[in-house]
Amino acid sequence: MSERTKYAHGVFSWADLTTTDQDAAKQFYSQLFGWKADDRPVGDGVVYSMMEVDGKDVAAISPQPQQQRDAGVPPTWNSYVTVESADVALTRAKELGANVHAGAFDVMDAGRMGVVQDPQGAYFIVWEPKTNIGAQLVNVPGAFTWNELASPDIDASRAFYGDLFGWTTDAMEGGPSPYLVIKTPDGRSNGGIRPQMGQEPPYWLVYFGADDTEAAIAKVEELGGSKLTGPMTIGPGQIAVVQDPQGAVFALYSGEYDD
Repeated sequence: MSERTKYAHGVFSWADLTTTDQDAAKQFYSQLFGWKADDRPVGDGVVYSMMEVDGKDVAAISPQPQQQRDAGVPPTWNSYVTVESADVALTRAKELGANVHAGAFDVMDAGRMGVVQDPQGAYFIVWEPKTNIGAQLVNVPGAFTWNELASPDIDASRAFYGDLFGWTTDAMEGGPSPYLVIKTPDGRSNGGIRPQMGQEPPYWLVYFGADDTEAAIAKVEELGGSKLTGPMTIGPGQIAVVQDPQGAVFALYSGEYDD
């Protein structure tokens, strides 16, 4: 079991879904991954649903803010990166040409965060942990396993995130298109960067583990979601990109997992 009690600076540590139908999304993902919801009040009748596998937090589902709904933003899985200081990280992101859409703010006593749009257009969140480190379980079926950036300029993205988080990249050879594997300063794999495909926007794609990718695709479709691509064999496993019934895009992975 890939349990976590802390994350180093620059490591992906959490994923949450903002959606137009929280109850329906909870039902969909619970049936797909076996998640159990722990609804935690966050004010004004709103709950933040912590989703658990074996009693450990793996992700969350929350209502989409009205401002995003009014702007026509689709339901979205959000990627969080742990930082030593949210304020420092956001200041540095601005210096590197990013837009800070939400300045640093405290999430009760759980941590401090801010929302960033990188210079190529993809959104992500920086997370300074306090009482909540993020996911307590990763790299197993039902937990997130990978975070992948679709970028219009992978060299510019590599430079931006390298300057911001200290990431380095290794080129994956033999694929049909360029693919950069992100490495943290301690040398561990931490996601990937690839070129945009077709009409997709710049975005961070969250991968969740599955026991069997083809079976998971069938379950997604049975539950009212849809398959976008795959299954494809890549490296030590199989992947697919799917969409939940509300429109949020995520990926599935089955195969060998990192510790």
